[in-house]
Amino acid sequence: MSTPPAYPRTGPGDSWFAPLSIDLFAKVLNVTFLHPFVCWMIPLCFRARTMAWDAPPMVVTIVWASFITLTWMASVINQRIAHGLPREVDLSEEVIVITGGASGLGMLIAEVYGMRGATVAVLDVNDLENGEARGVTCYKCDISDKTQVAKAAAQIERELGTPTVLINNAAIVMGKSLLDLSTEDIERSISTNLLGPFYCLKAFLPAIIRGDRGGTIVNVSSVLGQVGAAQLTDYAAAKAGITAMHRSLTAELRDTHPDIRTVLVTAGQLSTPLFSGVKTPNRFIAPVVEPVDVTKEIVAAIDSGKSATVAMPLYAKYIDWYNVLPVGIQTIVRRLAGVDTSMRTFVGRKGGKQSEKTSLL
Repeated sequence: MSTPPAYPRTGPGDSWFAPLSIDLFAKVLNVTFLHPFVCWMIPLCFRARTMAWDAPPMVVTIVWASFITLTWMASVINQRIAHGLPREVDLSEEVIVITGGASGLGMLIAEVYGMRGATVAVLDVNDLENGEARGVTCYKCDISDKTQVAKAAAQIERELGTPTVLINNAAIVMGKSLLDLSTEDIERSISTNLLGPFYCLKAFLPAIIRGDRGGTIVNVSSVLGQVGAAQLTDYAAAKAGITAMHRSLTAELRDTHPDIRTVLVTAGQLSTPLFSGVKTPNRFIAPVVEPVDVTKEIVAAIDSGKSATVAMPLYAKYIDWYNVLPVGIQTIVRRLAGVDTSMRTFVGRKGGKQSEKTSLL
């Protein structure tokens, strides 16, 4: 097995507080004071000490536990209304297609499912970065070429079986200002980042429907599709299109093929080669996300058979609220976040080859 190449690390230099972030505090709260089980343990402990039911500490903790429980129940009901019942997932019967799966995030997902017994097909212009992976078959394919995509789809169905899961993950980043982008750069970027997922859906979705076992469509977008950034006009435009396409497709499938689930991934900056060299101004508020963490969320969504929205890190869950702010405050936030200066140190994957998806803010 070959050794994967080394890439410049994203994010600021390490410091003693580097592991600390708002996401870490949120995770701790979610398994302690914001978890119904833990919240109800507190009044029960008070009662074990024979504290009266009307004692102020007892009343406060019961009210808090009741509030958290109701919130948790409301969240479950909300998800059920939004996404319906889950489909049955049998990994031994799943045929998973991953674009841009030769390295980074896509390769991690491919390796996880390959080791767990699923049949995995990777579409990429490059060979697998690790040389080979158990249960993973690599098909050379440029997803910006609809002819290549259609040919690969027919070959996969013939050799591996009818696809059940499609993960639109492949992307490229030019990292140039609009004035520096050539028309060829723009065409290549939009073809890979936006048209490619359309071509893959046109090629694989009919097969998923034909399989009559349901399926899952995963579209990897970015927070940049909602806020944009300097030197990323082409990329941000494509990711905004992916988000809009996903929502429209979800609405269509809900009525015509309710057994097909959809998962939208809206990620912040990942520690992968696609945005190598980009400096994160504030790792506490906007930490660089490890691909393994995003992989866990995507795998969990597919395994559950549910539709979902995966947004990481924490600020990505609430990025829609940014556009509600007055434009003056938006400008101040952008300057404080450094979103429009982060690409000045961009290195990226040399040669601009098709690769895995990451996103920046």
